[in-house]
Amino acid sequence: MLRFEAIVPDTKTRKTGRALDNFPDIIARLAGMADRFCTMLDCVDTGFIPGGVPGQLPLPSTIGATRTGGIDVNKPRIRAVLAAVLALAPAPGGFTVAGLAAKVPATTGPASYTSRQAAYDLRKLRGKNLTIKPGRTRRYQVPPDAVRTMTALLTLRDHVIAPILAGIRSPRRGRPPAHWTRIDRDYQTLRIGMQALFRDLGIETLTAAA
Repeated sequence: MLRFEAIVPDTKTRKTGRALDNFPDIIARLAGMADRFCTMLDCVDTGFIPGGVPGQLPLPSTIGATRTGGIDVNKPRIRAVLAAVLALAPAPGGFTVAGLAAKVPATTGPASYTSRQAAYDLRKLRGKNLTIKPGRTRRYQVPPDAVRTMTALLTLRDHVIAPILAGIRSPRRGRPPAHWTRIDRDYQTLRIGMQALFRDLGIETLTAAA
């Protein structure tokens, strides 16, 4: 059983005051923080990609009258941005451009990532509804559905496609590891099935003999 609590070390940051009359408002805000955090955890735990999203992501989008670029998940910088946005998603008040610029290098992203690059990437994410900017605020938020989509995109790219393609060229597997988990069995089943699929499609997976 897990227990989640919202704790505010400095009540001044919540701008609700500390008077007893403000207690209901304080409790409501803390409850909202805990609820959003739990929602984000649930979305990160179970990813989902709606139909058509992978094909639409690389295409340009528009925000009002402004044209924005597409999102190429094959680029390391974009993957680092998505990982950073997921890490910042539970923030109760959202996050800023500066916050994203500071977070991207901490998630194995480029060390020289600037606020200007963060603003540009956030515009692209907004164009795909992966982030929102409520009203005239300078803070960004991530809808639950967008969290599921970004989680699934990163998981598919890093933990499904890459390992399968890396192991598909091996016709036989060596000695099984000492700890054979369910995921290990899943990879083994996929690897064998992909070999048959590639063969039927006419895709060569082994290095041709000299």
